[in-house]
Amino acid sequence: MENTVESNVRRWLDSPAVSDADKDAIRAMSPAVLDASFFKNIEFGTGGMRGILGPGTNCMNVFTVGRATIGFGQYLLEKYPEAKTMGVCISHDNRHMSREFTFLCANILNEMGIKVYIFDALRPTPELSFAVRRMRACGGIMITASHNPKEYNGFKIYDEKGCQPVPDKIAGVLAKIDALPDELAAQVEPKAEVPGETIVLGPEIDDEYVAAVEKCQINPNLGKQGFPIVYTPNHGTSYENAMRVFRDCGYEVTPVLSQCSHDPDFSGTLSPNPEEEKSYIEPLKLAEQINAQLVVMTDPDGDRCGIAYKSSSGDYRLFTGNESAALLMDYIFSERKRLGILAPEGVMYDTIVSSDLGRKIARYYGLKYETFLTGFKFIGDRIGFYEDLGFGPHFEFGYEESYGCLIDPFVRDKDGIQAILLYCEMAVWYFHKGIPLDIAFDELQKRFGYHYARTTNIAFKGSSGAEDMRRLMDELRNNPPSEILGIKVARFEDYQERVLKGSDGSVTAITLPKSNAIKIVLEDGSWIAVRPSGTEPKCKFYVEAIQPTADGIKEKWRSLTDDLLNSLGVER
Repeated sequence: MENTVESNVRRWLDSPAVSDADKDAIRAMSPAVLDASFFKNIEFGTGGMRGILGPGTNCMNVFTVGRATIGFGQYLLEKYPEAKTMGVCISHDNRHMSREFTFLCANILNEMGIKVYIFDALRPTPELSFAVRRMRACGGIMITASHNPKEYNGFKIYDEKGCQPVPDKIAGVLAKIDALPDELAAQVEPKAEVPGETIVLGPEIDDEYVAAVEKCQINPNLGKQGFPIVYTPNHGTSYENAMRVFRDCGYEVTPVLSQCSHDPDFSGTLSPNPEEEKSYIEPLKLAEQINAQLVVMTDPDGDRCGIAYKSSSGDYRLFTGNESAALLMDYIFSERKRLGILAPEGVMYDTIVSSDLGRKIARYYGLKYETFLTGFKFIGDRIGFYEDLGFGPHFEFGYEESYGCLIDPFVRDKDGIQAILLYCEMAVWYFHKGIPLDIAFDELQKRFGYHYARTTNIAFKGSSGAEDMRRLMDELRNNPPSEILGIKVARFEDYQERVLKGSDGSVTAITLPKSNAIKIVLEDGSWIAVRPSGTEPKCKFYVEAIQPTADGIKEKWRSLTDDLLNSLGVER
């Protein structure tokens, strides 16, 4: 049987639909790039469809995006009798081809008779979610590769509630896409007799979204003078809305001007990803110059955020997504409780790879918590579930360890602008008490135990990389450890098999959807989790060390991580 890569390459080179420029690019590819570009069809993962821009079945291009849009349109027409008039909202980030993909998606849906709403320019992911809800559309599309490098772009879909569909809901979309001809042959058949129209959304959407964000404040009247803040949008979509919110709310904010242009090459930063230390280099330089107390950033599509702060020693330090969210939720819950607005039946949402610290904080304030698979769509979907039910716990906070959280569910995705506004408020609140954030976080850990959680990402590229990840996960499933660093394993959670195995031999069903993820919890509460990324060719290794004191916790985390990777034969 002919090799899949070879057959896909030949199909593209022989197709009259492929441009001469793309054919030349294919011929110039190295064997490794050819393999990565053509060894499979690009897939929907935890954050939609994401890949490197360029020709290829596993890449982002007009053919793969077009095919996905046709399948999504067919699904909407089948599910919603009024889909054509309800319409679809589309937005995009600052990346190469983002605007072109937006027009491509709009034209395809129009050919299917579906009305489309687009913005006059780029807008952040949370505002796309807001627009779907505001316009009562039947769905949404966001063209973005989030915090990935400049070579990437992506395609995310949203349901009528402004939430990315969870697996059982997206199955219908994937079935429609899979039933289509290949990406070079897929087309709208038949075209609607009356094409849909494309409508440009007006400034009222921005106005209403910004107003809703500003209502998230708990203590809006805190004095902000003398508390300088540095902000960067990482060349992305949040600059205009964020600066408007800062101005309206009275904060002293200085933007990193070299990172405010909507540059698709991200030329002003070494990384647009708040998870990476190198993304803070320029913001921290500016912070030193103006003696800022806080640095806040959003990623290119505006759903994630990161913060750095001036410590008690006078230097600048970074929080991880777990750490910043823990400190923020403690502030939110304590202040809502003081003001009498913390719901007695409140709930906090997180994920299986989020720190245990957040759950301990929620319990302390009498809140319930629910933990989901990785992907904020599960949190958004749960909010909608209780909304439809008409009763249930009141949403108080939701977050992921990957620098995303939600304060008010008027959107159904993580919202970087909501987050940075509340981070600023929290930091000012502590500032007036004379408590640097590192001291505040240490006090938090004295109450709940010390937690040190970090993620290690290992790249596995191409068809061989995919097979290596499969073998790695099989090895962990088939030969689970009974102890790590001499600490006994308390339970082994396999989310693909959907079983939890206790050290006492007990087996309990996991009710969450099937996912290729494994979590190993040790008797002292520390844990490790392994999960192939749903959007990138890499495997993620999550490790959290937990102990009563801070002494040696970083070394413990490092030893846990090294022991895990060495046992699996993974090189860093």
